[in-house]
Amino acid sequence: MTVQPPTPFPQHPADPQVAFDRGELNVILSLYGRAVAAGEWRDYAMSFLREVAVFSIFRRAAETPLYRIEKRPALRNRQGIYAVIGPQGQVLKRGGDLRVVLRVLERKLIRPID
Repeated sequence: MTVQPPTPFPQHPADPQVAFDRGELNVILSLYGRAVAAGEWRDYAMSFLREVAVFSIFRRAAETPLYRIEKRPALRNRQGIYAVIGPQGQVLKRGGDLRVVLRVLERKLIRPID
């Protein structure tokens, strides 16, 4: 009896995906946690695609997203890698620094106390 080496699995290069790294998720989830504590947001979803990573924010799970935070590395040298998209698809803020881009959402959380 001769022993044959195992047949290796075919090596297909995985389709590259865009994703948020740990630091980016920490910044996003920090803002998300404050908004949940304030009662503004209740659910989120993440999508990692070939050209874009999306963090969607919902008031209720059955609705369309209130806001989408997008990361598009292809726009790094032009408009900026990050964008906050509103409920009707309008771009609220775009730029290369995530913290600066998310300030547009932080302002919406600040309300006067009655």
